[in-house]
Amino acid sequence: MSKLFEPLELGELRLANRVVMAPMTRNRAGADGVPGALMAEYYGQRGDAGLIVAEGTWPSAVGQAYCRQPGIATAAQMAGWKRVTDAVHARGGLIVLQLMHGGRIGSRHIKPEGVESVAPSALQAAGEVVTDSAGLQPYDMPRALTTEQVRAVVQEHAQAARNAREAGFDGVELHGTSGYLPMQFLSSSTNQRSDEYGGPAVNRARFAFECLRGMAAAIGAGRVGLRLNPGNTYNDTSDEDSAATHAELMRQAATLDLAYLHVMRAPLPELDAFALARTHFGERLILNDGFDPANAEAALLAYGGAALSFARHFIGNPDLVSRMRAGQALARFDRKTLYTPGAAGYTSYESYRAA
Repeated sequence: MSKLFEPLELGELRLANRVVMAPMTRNRAGADGVPGALMAEYYGQRGDAGLIVAEGTWPSAVGQAYCRQPGIATAAQMAGWKRVTDAVHARGGLIVLQLMHGGRIGSRHIKPEGVESVAPSALQAAGEVVTDSAGLQPYDMPRALTTEQVRAVVQEHAQAARNAREAGFDGVELHGTSGYLPMQFLSSSTNQRSDEYGGPAVNRARFAFECLRGMAAAIGAGRVGLRLNPGNTYNDTSDEDSAATHAELMRQAATLDLAYLHVMRAPLPELDAFALARTHFGERLILNDGFDPANAEAALLAYGGAALSFARHFIGNPDLVSRMRAGQALARFDRKTLYTPGAAGYTSYESYRAA
């Protein structure tokens, strides 16, 4: 697996290897969205990854989707994240923050009192969300953003990028999939607007593009990435032509000279997301497809990516890169503790040298 462990430059990011830790919601922040010592330990344990993409983090309280989800909007949150980035940098690692605005995915039982959910259009998402205070609750009926309010949310993303850099992050990644706000704008099923942010795909891609452009202006395009998953229908989203719509956003994003596009394999067999990304974005691709160490090297070469990202393998294997280098078997993880508070199933996994 020699290529997997070669250094890599993605924009301004200098990776020691091509093994990327994908963002994973773990719900370990405080009720106020402040990362604590436990999160610093967790990310620090995984600092030998070529790049860590920290979990989806809200740029403003309106964008909070889940309980115990971190934010990057307050001084306390920034200070908490600084402990995290310091821990990763002490290991010689790189870490970027994924910015994730939930849009209509959220609940008044999660957000601070009086904070409402917003979306491109006033369409309630099907499904329920876990809340600490009231159990399972339906998603809020969102309020449709005005045109001026959309532009204000774009500026919130730029400010969040600045906050992330101040907190020590090496860059930021825009979460453009899984049914959150950028995808709500992108998808024809959730965007019924008649202004410049609605209608044809070129307009529906505008919100994500403007967020990326604002983030790039704030901290440099070479420190900004984008995560996409063409064909994804998570959180009650769908599109009349997902391939064409995502190709439009990829083309727009490619004009910004971003650090990378983090693309997940499409859930539809007829849609080749990796080929779509190569054609419309370029070569700075981080590929995600549930890769295993056994097929990682071949996948990197076969699919034309610059790096591969791993999610579940990093949960039970904080030293995943070392295990892969040594050809060691991977440890299993406990699904029951993925989102529970505390150290169990979070920082409790040992390295293979200590096991």
